[in-house]
Amino acid sequence: MRTHLQANLEQYGTQAQAYLDSPVHAQGPDLVKAQALVARSAAVGGQALDVGCGAGHLSFALAPHVARIVALDPSSPMLDTVRQAATAQGFHHIETAQATAENLPFPDASFDLVCSRYSAHHWTRLAPALQDMRRVLKPGGHLLLIDVQGEEDALVDSHLQAIELLRDRSHVRNRTVPQWHALLAGAGFADVAHDSWPVHIDFSSWVARMRTPATRVAMIRELQTEAPQEVQDALAIEPDGSFTFTTGLFWARAGV
Repeated sequence: MRTHLQANLEQYGTQAQAYLDSPVHAQGPDLVKAQALVARSAAVGGQALDVGCGAGHLSFALAPHVARIVALDPSSPMLDTVRQAATAQGFHHIETAQATAENLPFPDASFDLVCSRYSAHHWTRLAPALQDMRRVLKPGGHLLLIDVQGEEDALVDSHLQAIELLRDRSHVRNRTVPQWHALLAGAGFADVAHDSWPVHIDFSSWVARMRTPATRVAMIRELQTEAPQEVQDALAIEPDGSFTFTTGLFWARAGV
């Protein structure tokens, strides 16, 4: 029997190029918002760490604003993709490191900025990961975290989590805004600012990117078509299965 990490690595090891090319990951208002936040912060010209970097889009977006950024991920193929894309874009100050979020291989107070994008919903030990991210931040340094938000309506959230897991066996949970605030406070972060916006998901490319088996695709479609009206409305489920979720951005300061 495989561990969750082993399943995660197997799932994403063959999908690095698909995630590099994915419009949902390669673009979006969150990248623009992230650049603006960092550009007017004390992290400008500093040391940055991108945790669960995937194909590296957040690292690439922030690279012009920092002196050095370490793109960290447990997947070797993802890191290979990051290195190749960074070189192609002329970002020679992007480094890579292979590790999990809760075991960051860096000394205390190493970074001015720690960030993560569309990764935390895969982490089984989120609280320890946030604590380790706080540990490697310098006092007063900033955390930038972007991820799909859980729904505060329990019925809607159950459906969202179910289709996420059916599509991607490495999915753990999308956290709600109150859950994020509690987790960040518990990890030692302060002055938390939050922003959110809807993201439209094209169903066919969403399942193709993950190579979701046809049997699970059929189960997702059955859940969608039989969902109560309030779920259909909240997730804006379309006839072809396309839908809308909410992405949240959290900007916080490392407490002293």
